[in-house]
Amino acid sequence: MWALIDTNVYIGHWEQGLYADALEQVRKAFVVRHSAVVLSELRRGARTPKAERTVARLHHLAREVWEPTPKDWWQAGRIIRSIGDDHDWDRNKRRDFQNDTLIALTARGHGATVVTANRGDFALLGSKLRVPVLFV
Repeated sequence: MWALIDTNVYIGHWEQGLYADALEQVRKAFVVRHSAVVLSELRRGARTPKAERTVARLHHLAREVWEPTPKDWWQAGRIIRSIGDDHDWDRNKRRDFQNDTLIALTARGHGATVVTANRGDFALLGSKLRVPVLFV
């Protein structure tokens, strides 16, 4: 069984010491793979030398990095429009939702579970895309 860990889990763990028990359980139950989208988000947000080193170390240790396919990008546009219209989201929320959608589509394409603390977005995506989500 495969898992992709979402950006917010890494940040919560690194910055606040959250999710240690949950991450240990994930490591025991799943083979963790890394999302190119998550790694990019982490690098974009690494604003200190220590954070930059931490993200670089994670990237270096990533045995396999999964990335969205062109089909995933195409589907993401439709999914974001549909969910955004259903919830009357503005352009900014739709743009922010794009990376979560790409993470979910990538996980689905590999038969993986998304591990996240983002209940709002991934509850929608999990049900819409039928991708397994583990909330920490």
